[in-house]
Amino acid sequence: MTDAPDHPRTVLFVAGAGRSGTSTMAGLAKILGLHVPQPEVPSDATNPKGFAEPQWVVDHHDRLLREAVVQVSDSRPQAWFDTGRVSTREPERIATAAWLESHLAVNPELVVKDPRLSWFLSLWRVAAIRTGSRPVFATMLRPPAEVVGSKQTYYANKLGSAHLAASWLNMLLHTERGTRGTEGGADRVFVRYADLLDDWTRVVMDAGERLQLQHVLHASSEQIRDGHRFVDPSLRRMTLTLDDLGLPPRLHELVAETWAELNHLADQGGDTAERHATLDQLREAYSDLYAEAEAISRSSVVHAEHVLRGRGRPAPAPEPAPGPARGADRIPHGLRAAVPPSVRRGLRRAAGRERPQ
Repeated sequence: MTDAPDHPRTVLFVAGAGRSGTSTMAGLAKILGLHVPQPEVPSDATNPKGFAEPQWVVDHHDRLLREAVVQVSDSRPQAWFDTGRVSTREPERIATAAWLESHLAVNPELVVKDPRLSWFLSLWRVAAIRTGSRPVFATMLRPPAEVVGSKQTYYANKLGSAHLAASWLNMLLHTERGTRGTEGGADRVFVRYADLLDDWTRVVMDAGERLQLQHVLHASSEQIRDGHRFVDPSLRRMTLTLDDLGLPPRLHELVAETWAELNHLADQGGDTAERHATLDQLREAYSDLYAEAEAISRSSVVHAEHVLRGRGRPAPAPEPAPGPARGADRIPHGLRAAVPPSVRRGLRRAAGRERPQ
């Protein structure tokens, strides 16, 4: 094994939608010797083996998302322009590069992972280059229906299958575009979650070869054994298909077509200019679909704004039996969920509907 100080500076960014296997991929990179900057986000019931996420990165992204007014699972194509503007701020670039520099002093090969990462790929690419590092990317691919089902199960997500499928589509199409670099994809890989669970050594070693991750290429037999103990093939607990989600027909088509194209990127030699062009067309088609949906649902947005600002006229309070819902209850759940909890509590107090503690 070569000495770590002799390794060229490299930062592996593990991207993809939440619940798509990013923690497994980052965890394996950590076991094989890449450094996860400390402190890490602690494990919990949704991910008992750990997230392999630097706490600073999560906090950094949360703050930037708040400033951009973007949700983690935002389905709006416009959201990428909003986070892009934040990413070009020089103070943010300086702070991000300084943080990377401090951890590259510990280990020249880092792994940085967070479900929010895709929103700020350009910020991290610039920061890595400023530290003299080579940014490389591993994007996890898991069937969208399984991602939706996992989020609904483990995150108690109530925004609905259509919203979650649309946010997956938005996330993956723009992640693919944001990770493009050298011709032939020498600085990125796409990894199927199912392949990782079936034979992680083949998949990770192939990624290590393509991305020239020296710790992976020179992993010890003990590290390989630790990797076998870490990977649990039973982690793939979701067996949903797109047909199970009941999506609007055009959204169903776009998700299915995008998934098929992304799968080709995971094949040897599949990262081609022709495939990029097809994915560009799919991204444009999704933007058109979203614009159409926004145009015809404007009345729902205006109604929600009126209610939240106190200008609406909620229906009279019904008897405690099935019947018309009052005020905010008539707003679609997706719109209510976008309102910060503190604002919702204030509205309930103003309406005399404060919930008991």
